[in-house]
Amino acid sequence: MKDLFGKALLDYQNGDYTEDLITSTNISEEDELPLPYLFRGFNEMPKLEKKALKLAKGQILDVGCGAGSHSLYLQEQGFQVKSIDISKGAIEVAKQRGVLHAEVKDILDETDTFDTILLLMNGTGIFQELAEVSKYISHLKSLLKPNGQILMDSSDIKYMYEDEDGGVWMDMNAAYHGELDYFLSYKGEKETPMKWLYLDLEKLQFACETVGLTCELVMEGKHFDYLARLIPA
Repeated sequence: MKDLFGKALLDYQNGDYTEDLITSTNISEEDELPLPYLFRGFNEMPKLEKKALKLAKGQILDVGCGAGSHSLYLQEQGFQVKSIDISKGAIEVAKQRGVLHAEVKDILDETDTFDTILLLMNGTGIFQELAEVSKYISHLKSLLKPNGQILMDSSDIKYMYEDEDGGVWMDMNAAYHGELDYFLSYKGEKETPMKWLYLDLEKLQFACETVGLTCELVMEGKHFDYLARLIPA
């Protein structure tokens, strides 16, 4: 990958903010992802994120930390936080902003253990496909200390397939409706397309059951989004 996400974060951090990231999927048109939003403080965060940060405890792993906004808040509350992201640019920015323990790493390569693991801003996205969910959930479980917890959010995007009359039109022979092809561009350059997964709560709960985790609904958002807490069964 070209790490256009990291490049955009670095531009913003270094005062070279001239345009936003452009995102789209195979079922949605192009949309702007404002760079300032990725640098938001606690007061600007959605309610689901605030709730997750308030529930965090002990030693914390922030997965897909981006510019480090969640990690910075938790550090300010006195927590020990490890922040990981596959974007080299994002980790550079997180460090520049004051994140103390930031590392370029895929979650599947993580081996330390934690009291809280955070996967926010559609945390299930990194699972990529429905068939991969159990593998990721099982690995996350292996990173938990006794009495540890995983806090993640996602959305059931079935609404994106609704017609004007409220009917839902999906090809039942096609892949799961939450499996998307995700496209990103920045300053006219296109990133390598990637797979991104939105997972409904029922399927997340089923995957958790198969690996010995209990999945609790913590909070629902206004737009089919939810925050879940995963704990050893």
